[in-house]
Amino acid sequence: MAQDEKLTRQSQSAALIDGLARDFRYALRSLSRDRHSSLIAILALALGIGASTVVFSVVYNAIFEPVPYKDFQRSVVFKIQNLANAGGWKGREYFFANEAAAFHGQNHVFEEMIGYMGRRDAYNDGKYTRYLPLGAVVTANTFDYLGIPPMLGRGITTEDGKDGAPRVFVMNYRLWQTEFAGDPNILGKVFILDDRPTTLVGIMPLHFDAFGANYWMPATHDKAGPSLDGGGYLMGRLKPGVKLSAAAEDLDTIAHRLRATSPSGTYPEKFAIVPQTYLDSLIGNFRNTLYALLGAVILLLLIACSNVANLLLARAISRESEISMRAAMGASRGRLIRELLMEGVVLAAVASAAGCALALVGLKIVVAMIPGGTLPAETVIRLNGPVLLLSLGATILTVLLCGLAPALHVVRGDLQPHIGGSGKSTGVGRQHGRLRGALVVSQVAFSILLLIGAGLLMRSFLVLTRVGLGFNPKNLFYFRLDPTMYSQYPEYSERRFRQNALTRRLLDRLRALPGVISASESIQEPPLNYDWSDTIIPGRPHADRWETRFEICSDGYFQTLGLSLLRGRFFSEDDVGTARLVTVVNQAFAHQYFSGEDPLGQKVKLEILDRPFLGGPHDAYFEVVGIVGDYKTRGDNSWQDFPEVFIPYSVQAFSWRTFMARTSIDANVFLKTVSQEVSALDPNVRIAKSGTVEGELQEYYRGPKFERVTLATFAFVGLVLVIIGIASVMAYSVLLRAHEMGVRMAIGAQRSNIIRLVLFGGLRLVAVGIVMGLTVSLALTRFLASQISGVSTSDPVTVFAVVGVVVLAGMGACLFPARRAASVDPIFALRHQ
Repeated sequence: MAQDEKLTRQSQSAALIDGLARDFRYALRSLSRDRHSSLIAILALALGIGASTVVFSVVYNAIFEPVPYKDFQRSVVFKIQNLANAGGWKGREYFFANEAAAFHGQNHVFEEMIGYMGRRDAYNDGKYTRYLPLGAVVTANTFDYLGIPPMLGRGITTEDGKDGAPRVFVMNYRLWQTEFAGDPNILGKVFILDDRPTTLVGIMPLHFDAFGANYWMPATHDKAGPSLDGGGYLMGRLKPGVKLSAAAEDLDTIAHRLRATSPSGTYPEKFAIVPQTYLDSLIGNFRNTLYALLGAVILLLLIACSNVANLLLARAISRESEISMRAAMGASRGRLIRELLMEGVVLAAVASAAGCALALVGLKIVVAMIPGGTLPAETVIRLNGPVLLLSLGATILTVLLCGLAPALHVVRGDLQPHIGGSGKSTGVGRQHGRLRGALVVSQVAFSILLLIGAGLLMRSFLVLTRVGLGFNPKNLFYFRLDPTMYSQYPEYSERRFRQNALTRRLLDRLRALPGVISASESIQEPPLNYDWSDTIIPGRPHADRWETRFEICSDGYFQTLGLSLLRGRFFSEDDVGTARLVTVVNQAFAHQYFSGEDPLGQKVKLEILDRPFLGGPHDAYFEVVGIVGDYKTRGDNSWQDFPEVFIPYSVQAFSWRTFMARTSIDANVFLKTVSQEVSALDPNVRIAKSGTVEGELQEYYRGPKFERVTLATFAFVGLVLVIIGIASVMAYSVLLRAHEMGVRMAIGAQRSNIIRLVLFGGLRLVAVGIVMGLTVSLALTRFLASQISGVSTSDPVTVFAVVGVVVLAGMGACLFPARRAASVDPIFALRHQ
C-alpha cells in the first residue's frame, strides 16, 4: 500500500511537471505571436524592477548597513541643547574631561562609552615637514568598541592610554595607500609626529574611517601625549532594550548635577541633553530623500504593473473565443488560469533578468551622483542578498498583479456564448472595459503623484539656484588656515598677537599678487558657512532670542564681496590695527532691531564673546559705524537675509581664519599659488581647506540636484509608461470595436467623428486619473514640505504644468489608435465580424 501511494505521488508530480512544461512552451508560443506587446510589457516591467532594485540598494545600504561597526544600531551621540528663547547659545556637542568622566561613570543606560576629537599632526620624514590629513584622538577603548580588527598589526588597546605609555597610532587603508604606497614594511616604524616619536602599530582595512579620520591616537592624561582634557565628542552604546528617551532622562540628570559645580556660562540657564542615534547623525536629512525616492519608485513599479496587467488583459480578451473553444473541448478553468498566469510568469522572469541588468548599470550612475559627505565614507552601495531577495519579492508580486487578475477576470462566468464569435464583439469590450479603464486610471493617478512631486522639487531647485545672493560668487577664492596651528600658545594674548600679525602679513602678500583685485579675512567664507550669536542692545529688552549672524573680518571684506555702503562708513585700517570696538551692520539688522530709528552710534553686544572658554573681549559693546547692503546666507533649504554684524578680526583670536580674494581672472589658478605664498611666509603655517566660492556652491547644489534629477527621471519613465499603456489599451479597444466602427462609418459617420469618439474615450479615463491623482497629491505632497522652499506644496504653476503635460501625453497616446480607427474600411470590418 505504501509503495502504491509513493508511485501515485511520483506519477502526480511527474504529471504536474509535464503540465507546467507544456504551459511554459505554450506561453512562449503565445507571446512570440504578439512580439510587439510582449516587448512593451518586458520593457515596462524591466524599467520598474530595475529602478526599484537601484533604490532598494541605496536605501538598504544607507540605513541598514551604513557602517561595519559592532551593534552600530545601538550607538548614540548626544549634545547639550539650550531650551531658552533668549540668552545663551543654542548648545554644544563637545564635552570637557570632567563631563566625560561623569557621563561614563554615572550613567545607567550605556554598555560602553568612548570619546574622540579631530586633530592634525605635522609629519617629519627627515627631509621636510608636511601635515597629514585629518586624524583623531580617541579614548583607548575605542577600537574594542567599534569591533573591527585591523588588516595589519593591532589596534589601540587600553594599555596604550595609560600615562607614560609609548606613543602609538593606527592609520586607515586610504592613508596607507596614498601617502606610503601600501608599503607593509612601515608597520612598526617610528614616525616623527609633532616633533615626537610615534610608532605605527596597525593599519585598518578598507572602509574603516571612524569619525572621518585617517589615523587615530590614544588619548592620555600625560601632558606629553595627545589628550581629550580640552574637550571632545562622546558616543555610547545603549544596553539592550534601553530606549532613546530613557537615555535622555539619565544623561539629563547627570548634566544638571554637573551644572551645579561648573563655572558660570558653561551651561545655558535652561537646557536638556538631546541624544541621537549614530545613524541619524551620519545621514541626517538624507533619510528624507531616501524615503521620497522609495515612495517614487514604488509608484513607478505600480505604474509598470498596471501597464503590463492591462496589456495581458487586453490580449486575453482578444483570445476569448479561443479560450471558450478550449473550455468546450474539456480544458478546466484551473488549466486555463494556469496557462494565462504562465504568460505573466514568463514575462516577469525575462523582465526581472533585464531589470537586474539595468540595475547594475543604474546603480553605478546613481552612486556617482550621490553628493560627497552625504553618506559615511564606510558605506558601500551594492547589490547584495537582501536587496536581491527584495527584488525577487517584487517580481513575484508583479506576477500576481500582472497575470492572475486578468486570468481570473477572463475565465469567470459562462464561456460558451463566446464560442461563435471572434472575441472582438462590442459586448465583449463592454464586459471588460471597466477593469481596463480602472488600470488606465490608476496609471494616470500614479503618474500625477510622481510628476507633481518631481515638479515641486524642480521648481524649488530653480528658486534655490537662481536667487540673487547679494554678491557675485564668480572669481572669488578662499583658503582656511589650520585651526590647530596656534595651539602651542596657551596664553590668549600671545595667540591673538601672533594670529593678527600673520593675518596682516598674509593680506599684504595676497593683495600684491598679479590678478588679485582685493583680499580680506573672515571667520568663514559666505554664503554657506556662518557663525551666530545672541544680540544684546542696551535699553531694548526682548523675550525672544535675537539671533544674529556675525563675521569677524578685515577692512577689505566689504569691497571683496562687493557690498554697497548705505550709510556711515566701512572699517578703516586704523579700526582693525587698534582693535577698536566698532561694528558695521547690514540692512536686515537695522530693520529688525532699530526699526524707525537711526542705528549709527548705537551700541551692540555679542553674547558669544562672553563665553568663559573664549578669550574675550568680555562684556564688550561695539559702536555701529556703518550700514551695508544685505547678502543672503543659508537657511532651512533656502537663502535668506539674516541680521548680521561685522567686527574687526583683531579684537578676538578665534582659532580659525579664512582668507578670500577676488580676482580678475579664473580664481582656480590662484589656489596653487596661494599655497606657495603661505609656505613662503611661514613654513609652519598650513592650509586646512581651499577652493572657490562658486565651486563650493556647485557642490552644495549637488545634494538637492541628486534628489530632483532621480525623482524627475522616475517621473519621466512613469509618464512614458503611461503613454505606452494608454496607447496599447486604446489600440486593443479599437481592435475590439472594429465592427462598431464599421457600422458607424457605414451609416454616415465621418472620420473626424471616429477620431473624436476614440479621443474622448481615452481622455475620459485620463481626466478621471488626473482628478484622483490631484486629490491624493494634496494629502501626500505635505511630506515634501521639509525638502522644498520658495514654492507651496500646492503650487498652482506646478499643478497646471503637470496637468497640461498629462493631458497632452494622453492625447498623443490616443491619437494613433484614433487615426487607425478612422482608417478602417467599413466593408472589411463588417465582413470580418
